[in-house]
Amino acid sequence: MFLNRLSLVNYKNFDSIDLEFDPVINCIVGNNGMGKTNILDAIYHLSYGKSYFNPVSTQNIKYDADFFLVEGEFEKKGRTEKITCSYKKGLKKVIKRNGKAYDKFSEHIGFLPLVIISPTDRNLIIEGSETRRKFVDGVISQSDKLYLQNLIKYNKVLVQRNSLLKYFAVNHTFDSDTLSIYNDQLHELGTSIHEKRKAFIETFIPIFQEQYAHISDKATEEIMLTYESQLAQGELKKLLEASIDKDRALQYTSVGVHKDDLAFSIDQHPIKKFGSQGQQKTFLIALKLAQFHFMKKQAQTTPILLLDDIFDKLDESRVAQVVALVNKESFGQLFISDTHKERTEKVVKSIHQSYKIFTL
Repeated sequence: MFLNRLSLVNYKNFDSIDLEFDPVINCIVGNNGMGKTNILDAIYHLSYGKSYFNPVSTQNIKYDADFFLVEGEFEKKGRTEKITCSYKKGLKKVIKRNGKAYDKFSEHIGFLPLVIISPTDRNLIIEGSETRRKFVDGVISQSDKLYLQNLIKYNKVLVQRNSLLKYFAVNHTFDSDTLSIYNDQLHELGTSIHEKRKAFIETFIPIFQEQYAHISDKATEEIMLTYESQLAQGELKKLLEASIDKDRALQYTSVGVHKDDLAFSIDQHPIKKFGSQGQQKTFLIALKLAQFHFMKKQAQTTPILLLDDIFDKLDESRVAQVVALVNKESFGQLFISDTHKERTEKVVKSIHQSYKIFTL
């Protein structure tokens, strides 16, 4: 799968721009603030229906406009697929495939598999558990529609249960029968989500470790991902029942898969505290490359790979190692953004593949 053409209208800093891409390597170069990352983000938008960097739709509109339009023409399994994503202030965002609007955004998720590697990925290490849960959920949801639907349902029930707990507190009342209905629903949905996450991590770890070995030049440190869940202690229904006094006091649900986390470690210590800057960068790139390979196998099509400001994350020789992976059949279309045209061209020339350079 690859992107042939991209058109933007009123998207971030662009009035209007049309680009035709190479099916293998595309380099977007220019000074900071010219919109290199915005072009990659527009491609991401077409895949996921939202910005990678700013999910607030109004903030992706050019400052003096009231709408944006992102349009892409993809080649997938011998067919041309035209995807458009548009948003106008005060209205709902619309995603269309070949002119027909999706009823639900979730129907589009997974159709255009794509992985982005960006300096902001560091949030996976430094921020809270929600960021890491979103990463896991995003990868699984690309190929498992039932998982995505269960996740959406679980979050709705969670909101309802939390509203009920607040109602109890405000009105000095309690109704165990109504609460048990929500407990049953959370138990059923949460148990399914937990099992899928557990199975995913077991499959994902060896892929991740293999990618780390590739780009770290077979470094000797031991790196690991550990799935942490309260459901390891027992059934969710029993955990919810046991935590009712705490939940009533807090006025929200304190146990469940919405509290899950993914621990990152190096030599059995948290990478956030004990990993060097270089080790952390390598860890994150390995994580994203593992995502790429996992999604490729599940989708049975090669995802697009976006490398945003990759030289900020790795030195030139490491970047060359990553880009050289494109020479292997396992990779497809690649997009690279960088501030130095000569540096980027030197790396892409070294692997003897077709490429285009776009200077902003």
